[in-house]
Amino acid sequence: MAIYKFKNHIPVIHSSSFVHPQATVTGNVIIGKHCYIGPGAAIRGDWGEIILEDGVNVQENCTIHMFPGKSIRLETSAHVGHGAIIHGANLGRNCMVGMNAVIMDDVYIGEESIIGAMTFIKAETNIPPRSLVVGNPGKIIKSVSDDMIAWKTAGTKLYQQLPTDCHKSLEEVEPLREIPKNRPKQENFYETLNEFKNNNSD
Repeated sequence: MAIYKFKNHIPVIHSSSFVHPQATVTGNVIIGKHCYIGPGAAIRGDWGEIILEDGVNVQENCTIHMFPGKSIRLETSAHVGHGAIIHGANLGRNCMVGMNAVIMDDVYIGEESIIGAMTFIKAETNIPPRSLVVGNPGKIIKSVSDDMIAWKTAGTKLYQQLPTDCHKSLEEVEPLREIPKNRPKQENFYETLNEFKNNNSD
């Protein structure tokens, strides 16, 4: 893993969490239990503290950083989609930040809110709990329903299982040059989400 000490601060990463070898974690960073940090993610605690509470996932090519002197917290089960930037913002419990969204300094995203893909949240914005936010600049368009947050929570649980799966089975290999006759089929754990969606669509 690319884990770096910076000015006497060494990252603290719980053993149940998984940081991909192509991710970078620097300095004053604390990562709780069952967190997943994807390849290409950069979590840079040089100018302030970054805390990821239990069950947080930070997916591929995300950046987490801050203005000098700030400290930030991603609360339990916060979900940060591919390519998002969290710059000096705090994320509430079980919220979701969509792919390529940008969340600026001194923003607070309320618990169980959902920020749409490619949304821009300007500095010092306070998003109330259970808000659905989209656009540039981001605007609240409605409240998050019970079904929406239940669907989000089910998806986040897959990411909370992923660290264990990675510890058990992820390894660097040479690629095969032909498709083998006995190539294993993909696991059908996604059917759980499909069943959940179908059962909650009425």
